Amino acid sequence: MARYTGPKSRIARKFGEPIFGPDKVLSKKNYPPGQHGNSRRRKTSEYGIQLREKQRAKYTYGLLEKQFRLTFDRASSSRGITGEVLLQLLESRLDNVVYRLGIAPTRAAARQLVSHRHITVNGKVLNIASYTVKPGEVVGVREKSKSMEVVANALAGFNHSKYPWLEWDKTTLSGKLLHIPERADIPESIKEQLIVELYSKQ
Repeated sequence: MARYTGPKSRIARKFGEPIFGPDKVLSKKNYPPGQHGNSRRRKTSEYGIQLREKQRAKYTYGLLEKQFRLTFDRASSSRGITGEVLLQLLESRLDNVVYRLGIAPTRAAARQLVSHRHITVNGKVLNIASYTVKPGEVVGVREKSKSMEVVANALAGFNHSKYPWLEWDKTTLSGKLLHIPERADIPESIKEQLIVELYSKQ
């Protein structure tokens, strides 16, 4: 399964935020990587700003270029505002829903749980991280996997009320997607309009 396997701290430093989760390196070196990372940098072009925003979204949700482009094409052919629909599609990915439900500490860990067949959708095991979860569908932990330490540690103290589009059932270790999240509810600081402008030039 295609995914980014390079140095994560370097990417986090590039964007100045812990894209992949808590990062000790970023807290010590909160400036871009490279020989001149801590020096004054020249002004970024409009294209550069748009490209940077697309890369931020790709790394945040764990997609490679081809996957991201296909998701954007789906968004642009759907009804609604393209940028908002793009984020809604990304939020509806199975690996992201597993992460938002607190079953895994990071999206990368959520993706691994899905690919290793620890996650179910409507009671059936599903190992496709890119699957689009639909409103009303229930995402849970496979019965044999409920005692896994990584799942227990992730769920310990997790605030399940912070995402209003999800409903959690602690007795069954499962959550339901109540509805597609509104843009105002999605916590990511991605400027999706810049991504739309970038692709409109291609």
